[in-house]
Amino acid sequence: MDSSIIRDRFLAFFEERGHARVPSASVIPNDPSLLFTNAGMNQFKPYFVGEQTAPYKRAVSVQKCMRAGGKHNDLEEVGRTTRHLTFFEMLGNFSFGDYYKSEICSWSWELVTEGWGMDPEKLWITIYETDDEAEAIWVDEVGVPPERVHRLGRKDNFWDMGVAGPCGPCSEIHVDRGEAFGPASERGPIDNDERYIEFWNLVFMQNDCNADIEPVADLPRKNIDTGAGLERIAMILQNKRSILETDLLLGMIEKASSITGRAYGEDERVDFGLRVLADHGRSVTFLIADGVLPSNEERGYVLRRVMRRAIRHARLIGHEQGVLPGLVDRCVELMGDVYPEIVERHEVIKEIVSREEERFTSTLKQGLSLLENEVDKTKGTGDSKLGGDVAFKLHDTFGFPIDLTTEIAAESGLEVDRSRFSELMTAQRERARAARAGGGEQTANEAIAAIAQGRGATEFLGYEHLTTESEIVGLVDGASSVEVAGEGSEVDVVLDRTVFYAEGGGQVGDTGILRSSSGEARVADARRLLPGVTGHRARVTAGELRVGDAVVGVVDARARRGSERAHTATHILHWTLRDRLGEHATQAGSLVEPGRLRFDFNHFDALGDAQVADISAELQSRVLTDDGVRAFETSFDYAKSIGAMAIFGEKYGDFVRVVEVGDYSRELCGGTHVPHTGNIGVVVLTGEGSIGSNLRRVEALVGQEGIDHLAQRAALLEQTAHLLRAQPDEVAERVERLLAQSKEMERKLAEVERKGADADATSLAEAAVDLDGTRLVVARRDLTVDALRSLAQNLRGRLGSAVIVLGSAGEGRANLVGALSKDLVDRGLNARDLLKPGADLLGGGGGGKPDLAISGGPNSGAVDDAIEAVTVAAKDAIRR
Repeated sequence: MDSSIIRDRFLAFFEERGHARVPSASVIPNDPSLLFTNAGMNQFKPYFVGEQTAPYKRAVSVQKCMRAGGKHNDLEEVGRTTRHLTFFEMLGNFSFGDYYKSEICSWSWELVTEGWGMDPEKLWITIYETDDEAEAIWVDEVGVPPERVHRLGRKDNFWDMGVAGPCGPCSEIHVDRGEAFGPASERGPIDNDERYIEFWNLVFMQNDCNADIEPVADLPRKNIDTGAGLERIAMILQNKRSILETDLLLGMIEKASSITGRAYGEDERVDFGLRVLADHGRSVTFLIADGVLPSNEERGYVLRRVMRRAIRHARLIGHEQGVLPGLVDRCVELMGDVYPEIVERHEVIKEIVSREEERFTSTLKQGLSLLENEVDKTKGTGDSKLGGDVAFKLHDTFGFPIDLTTEIAAESGLEVDRSRFSELMTAQRERARAARAGGGEQTANEAIAAIAQGRGATEFLGYEHLTTESEIVGLVDGASSVEVAGEGSEVDVVLDRTVFYAEGGGQVGDTGILRSSSGEARVADARRLLPGVTGHRARVTAGELRVGDAVVGVVDARARRGSERAHTATHILHWTLRDRLGEHATQAGSLVEPGRLRFDFNHFDALGDAQVADISAELQSRVLTDDGVRAFETSFDYAKSIGAMAIFGEKYGDFVRVVEVGDYSRELCGGTHVPHTGNIGVVVLTGEGSIGSNLRRVEALVGQEGIDHLAQRAALLEQTAHLLRAQPDEVAERVERLLAQSKEMERKLAEVERKGADADATSLAEAAVDLDGTRLVVARRDLTVDALRSLAQNLRGRLGSAVIVLGSAGEGRANLVGALSKDLVDRGLNARDLLKPGADLLGGGGGGKPDLAISGGPNSGAVDDAIEAVTVAAKDAIRR
């Protein structure tokens, strides 16, 4: 049965039973606790833990999953076993407080036996050791013979999230693959999980676990979460020994074989490499399609590890050329109809993998050479562990992920001292952190927590107002809560409500004034001290502020408007970058200040002048269109359904705030914005550059700051035009002409200097002194070091056996150049030795080669004596 039929029948089966078909989520999860989406239930986790209300009671999905980093990491097993992949598809159906054990057990059996056609006599069931209810359902309702239902302990048949929350027993369906996979057993999967292979896990979420992951109560609403690997089911139904030989991956293996010129099935070492390439080619394609770019951090680092492992395995089987672009092409051909995002981003994916492969290939040979030498040294000493210092150098200098070093070392029977490697990595991070350090944020402390507990969150009114009356509910001086702050004091003022925007989403905090009947304070910053609690960092400029005082807060309107213009411009810039460069050009960081913005985004190449001009023009066009900017609160699910962009890693509740610009840009955002894009005025891009691997940064000025910048540029242009006696629109042409004239003059001057140098060399050669058949030239020419060296080389080329000694002096510096013909060097003379007496007189040193040396020092007044000293040394050397 083709994998496409398996997938379609699964979805159709559960849709017929009232399940909403939910598209696969990205492999980048909206969950900071996960590196990658590794199960079908990940996107439904907010529903299971009660953070959000599910818009449906039943759901079915086929989820893209990655297990190549974090807690679930199968990377090093890929190619070695018949079951492990880094990328796979998980079939899953889910119930949110609707049906439970009886329904899912019956339905799963029906689909497996009737929909997929598995022999019911070959199916085995495992259940949790105390789950009498599940056993009764399988035996009495479904009709599974009791001898094929076995109980297993918590390790195998109990599910939890690793933290307090929903948990429960699970039941797994296994199939007997026959004698080819081992002898039969009455205990089935308990004795041989290779023959009696598991392919579908049914989780019954019925308990609530405490922090020790112990069930302490029954859930008021019971849920169902199931997961079945599509590749494993295809392996069973297609009667293959390995998931890598199913129709889902065989096409990738065939492509890897075609690229490398190595046949599959003839040599296990080659087969291993081809299996790695097949799997990794899929992983790379889907990771980049979902927005991951190669880097040295988190997901980008895992992607880089996968790519570099593939590159190395291609070379291990004799293929030295590019391999990843071809694998990407084949993956798109095989899976593009199911996952159109890889078709849409096909060319971008190929560009990224090509660059990464080219970059790593240039250092791979050097790194492998070092590693092989260190492996030989280690084995020669009888040690079984490769030093962590070596692993660190390979990582730091040659870009070898630690897993790659570990794998290569293991091939020679060595472990890697990962403890030492971790120490060195930690020390490097600490140094980097120290270098970046400068100021810091006030951390949440007991004083702030006490205020929050007593008075609750700060109500924010700043979207509609810039001034309001409030009550001071707390004053925090350092780590202490105080009742009063006198003149000159700097404190964090906590109010019951505020119009000051607290720093967040890249936007800086508001500034302004707090006034009470007894004092006044200037607010320098507003920030979140704890979730929901705004601190106003303020200096009391008159009188005093007391807890309980009524105050009027007034935001600096000019600064706020500047931030609003910059923030809306940032959203337009984000949309424009993705529109012009591709969907991968997503936000990696931002800073929004009054009148200026800085935007970091994912992209693999520098922007050309034409691209920058195009982006700038599009930005300004969007501004002048004067589109409306609308902010509204809605459900998280609706926001996702209309394409609102969320920041991965952020946690969202049931309701979120969406900022919509025109009909093109929608982002989840809590910041402040202009009502219409025309309020921005102008956006002027002032810089674009790299800030790291596959990370770019754009900077811009907006509004009045942008206008001022353009005015300064216009004034500079006018000034330049005046100096050139030209009109402003003639400046570029005039400068180009002047540069051409200057270049021509430099060429002519160089020609004059060359002719002069040739004439000088001719004169000096004619005046050379003959010492026993060796010509000696001694002269002072106050030229640059480069010119002096060129003259010495010119002279040496004109003479046979010769010694040339030249000196020069300038402001605060003197130099000597010595040159010898080859025959004198062969006799043992050395230009460096000849110059030493002169260098000592000049108060300096020198260097060079035996046939040409340069020395110098600060005693320029001694240059003539130095030349004489070198001449004496040269004569002595010639006559020896």
